Amino acid sequence: EGAGDTAENGQIAVVHYTGWLYDETAENNRGEKFDSSVDRDEYFSFMLGARRVIRGWDQGVVGMKVGETRELTIAPELAYGERGAGNVIAPGATLVFEIELAALQGTEPTASE
Repeated sequence: EGAGDTAENGQIAVVHYTGWLYDETAENNRGEKFDSSVDRDEYFSFMLGARRVIRGWDQGVVGMKVGETRELTIAPELAYGERGAGNVIAPGATLVFEIELAALQGTEPTASE
């Protein structure tokens, strides 16, 4: 649980994330990892509620506190739907993300341990 400010629509969220394909047989339902800002050691930032990311992120990051890490299981309707994404995310895929809210607009990201 974070102790910082709470994320709201219209703010710039600065996050670290890892995404997996949902797999009910895998540990924590985390199947194949398809993307990770953590692996790249590069934060990702986006405006909340501006439809710049999948809807599951817009909905799931709102209410997080800076410093908090949240796991989101995102149904296809709130992710890439029936179109999928490239060769990585199949049509109709459910996704699992671990998202750490490092900062909000006007605050500096803190180094994660």
